[in-house]
Amino acid sequence: MTELRTGEGLGNGTRLLSVSGLTIRAADGRTLVSDVSFGLRAGETIGIVGESGSGKSLTARAITGLLPRDIRAEGEVTLDGGSVLSAPEPVLRRMRGRKMSLLMQDPFTMLNPVQTAAAHIVESLRDPAAHRGGMKAEIERRLAEVGLAADVAARYPFQLSGGMRQRVAMACALAGDPELLIADEPTTALDVTTQSEVLALLGKITRQRGMALVLITHDLGVAFSVCDRVHVMYAGSLVEEGPARDLAETAGHPYTVRLKLAEPPFDHFAARLSAIPGRVPPADSVATRCAFAARCSWAADVCRDGRPPLRRIGPARSSACVRIDDIRDTLQREIGKGPRASPRPAAGAASPLLVVDDVCKSYTNSPVIGKRRTVTALRGVSFELGAGESLGLVGETGSGKSTIARILLGLATADAGRITLGDLDLASYRALRPRERREARRKVQMVFQDPYASLNPARTVGGVLSEVLRVAGRDEHTDGVAELLTRVGLPVEYATRLPSDLSGGERQRVAIARALARRPELLICDEPVAALDVSAQAQVLSLLRELRARHRMALLFITHDLAVVRQMAERLIVLRHGEIVEAGSVEEVLERPRHPYTRTLVDAVRKTRGALSPVAEPLTGPDATPPG
Repeated sequence: MTELRTGEGLGNGTRLLSVSGLTIRAADGRTLVSDVSFGLRAGETIGIVGESGSGKSLTARAITGLLPRDIRAEGEVTLDGGSVLSAPEPVLRRMRGRKMSLLMQDPFTMLNPVQTAAAHIVESLRDPAAHRGGMKAEIERRLAEVGLAADVAARYPFQLSGGMRQRVAMACALAGDPELLIADEPTTALDVTTQSEVLALLGKITRQRGMALVLITHDLGVAFSVCDRVHVMYAGSLVEEGPARDLAETAGHPYTVRLKLAEPPFDHFAARLSAIPGRVPPADSVATRCAFAARCSWAADVCRDGRPPLRRIGPARSSACVRIDDIRDTLQREIGKGPRASPRPAAGAASPLLVVDDVCKSYTNSPVIGKRRTVTALRGVSFELGAGESLGLVGETGSGKSTIARILLGLATADAGRITLGDLDLASYRALRPRERREARRKVQMVFQDPYASLNPARTVGGVLSEVLRVAGRDEHTDGVAELLTRVGLPVEYATRLPSDLSGGERQRVAIARALARRPELLICDEPVAALDVSAQAQVLSLLRELRARHRMALLFITHDLAVVRQMAERLIVLRHGEIVEAGSVEEVLERPRHPYTRTLVDAVRKTRGALSPVAEPLTGPDATPPG
């Protein structure tokens, strides 16, 4: 095998972006990204995939010149022949938005909550003065390009659904007509149909404009369905790259194989989810050996004798595995096995723990900004949940999933209907006596989507858990903290760490431990793995399964990921615009969907997971679902 610089052999075409020997170091000298090289032609789409901590986002920030001041980059990054790393800030400001643009995961980080969509687009236009007299038409043209109606121009971010906000952010990123768009996890927090539409839109726009796209994602299915080529990063280095179709079909590195196997299967229940043990190591700690060796089932002494270079293993294909020729067939067989189908454990008959009967809820916005508007979040929703049972709630943004959770937690009050948890009436927490309210808050606990936002960044893990134990009236603070950490699979010494010292999956384990401290009977999981990479996701899902079985907790599992809900729930409810449109066993609903909306959700998953060609066509029209 000959050593390969990633990006060679891309064929004819104008080289727009060239990254050569990119190394990123922290202020204290630690290496964060090491010797990354790749190239990108005009009109080409590449994906950069890997777990959290692999260096994906830092690489993107280096390309755009947006690294924090205490972090420096070495090597060479050129865009259309001009150097990025050595360019002064005034030059970089002129390049951003015009030569290159960045689309981030959370549109709220890009959008000003007190500015309309129109104001955002005007700020981002290359030369707003050139459109005077026709500015309204220009704004409408920009909105139409991303599939939004003209009336969106007058709306504020809070008046838009998640998908609509992401489209506005995309319109802003494209307003300067960049030659290169870097999209950093642009669909991670979106529901399945909106994700499919946004990806289709990105593909359509890049083809129409001839614009290059760098898509950063931890979702291999998304990368395979959207990108021409895929680059796999681990511990700050590239470990594999090649055409998306080739990587999807064949094995080139054990890490890529493990990422594939960690994806929860959509078409069957798997008793054992395939998580990658351990976590991504710091780049410096693996500088003299294969970075993945400590987590690799196929590692041998030769893997620890030196850092394996990226080498050609086939036409336009490369890998940093020194054993790939020996284990290629074994890896291929491993992919063929995948997570094995298993009979779903019988839930058993259980008396209803939670009864939701004909619940309705509407919200009316403040007339301070815009016109008064009433949104119906729930329309006569009814369901039951047995003790120890798991029930999935799925639907697009605005379907009413989180509204149900807020009412059950006492953060909102139902307008009509009845909710009982045992002998407690939860339709209105304000109507409960103090003792009943305390009992309700003990029995119902929540695990949120973003564990970092739900933990106090200034308090240690032990401090967070001790506080919950104190409120719960449990005196064994020290022993209790150790017990909670052990129950969620974390070392006891993590009690002294801050949330910022933990990985995303570890932070979510702490959030689960905090919920368990109250010994709940009902655990509400609101998108608990949506922000996690596939390996951390598999670890957290396995933990929730184990804890549920051990403590006979009921789960209300809210998610937009149908593959995840198949692994976590026995029954499934599909919500749309606040109404239940379909309900039944998970297998019945996902394998034989009856409602057209459910079929649309299922088709969207199959297209994203099954497509290896460029982006699939949009399934529906623009995302106009009002927030709920």
